[in-house]
Amino acid sequence: MELRPRDVVERIGELKALDLVGKVVGAAFDRLVEPGATKDLLTGTWLGHPLHPVLTDLPIGFWSSSFTLDVFGGKRSAQASEVLLGLGVLSAIPTALSGLSDWTDTGGPARRVGMAHAIGNVATTALFTMSLVARRRGHRVRGIMLSALGIGAQSASAYLGGHLSFGKGIGVDHTVFDPEPRRWTAVLDAAALSDGKPVKAEAGGAGVLVYKEGDEVLAISDTCSHRGCSLSEGEVRNGVVECPCHGSEFRLADGGIVRGPATAPQPAYDTRITDGVLEVKARRRR
Repeated sequence: MELRPRDVVERIGELKALDLVGKVVGAAFDRLVEPGATKDLLTGTWLGHPLHPVLTDLPIGFWSSSFTLDVFGGKRSAQASEVLLGLGVLSAIPTALSGLSDWTDTGGPARRVGMAHAIGNVATTALFTMSLVARRRGHRVRGIMLSALGIGAQSASAYLGGHLSFGKGIGVDHTVFDPEPRRWTAVLDAAALSDGKPVKAEAGGAGVLVYKEGDEVLAISDTCSHRGCSLSEGEVRNGVVECPCHGSEFRLADGGIVRGPATAPQPAYDTRITDGVLEVKARRRR
């Protein structure tokens, strides 16, 4: 049987030995970065998009450009290549922190692949750092060889990162493929609603969190945009629901983010009661 790169990655996801390292790293990071402003900064809540993929372009770009100068620029580009190496090492620090912030909210095979991805990135950064040190000591050829190894490690680690996004759905908006009804759709009897109690319903195949507060009925997607958990199992306080999995908070009135780590708001629904039946209709996404 042909062994494809994806098969190798799936096997990495089965390596329970990575859980030992992951447990130590995850516990240490969670102690330093709790849900709140710092966590939101690192995950990209303020950006409306995960921050880590944006930052990865920096070290990859710097190191790749440095190696390109090594290959095609000759000795005249030696100094510029060293500057790019240094910038890559510096930019790797915030990139790693944002990646760790995303990784702590994963579990199972995805968490193991993420740990392997992190180890690969540490090895990559170490190789380029050693390359820079070797060049500064006058060993340019050795430095170029270390950079070549760094490019290889960088490429392998980037493949793992891509698998996390495209193979495991880490960082994507988990509501984006919900079949949201654009017409009024009956979801449940109005009598089933109780003040202050979140209820999960279904509208055209999409999970909907319904919440009654006095005469007002609010509804947003039940699938948390962050990692797909059910918001109806979370607590509601002052018109805000907290995801039971990772603590993201959303306004029930419009699905807006109050606190991350979520980066995408929840789809919101208009509601009405007709003949004792609650109906919902998806609002147009902004």
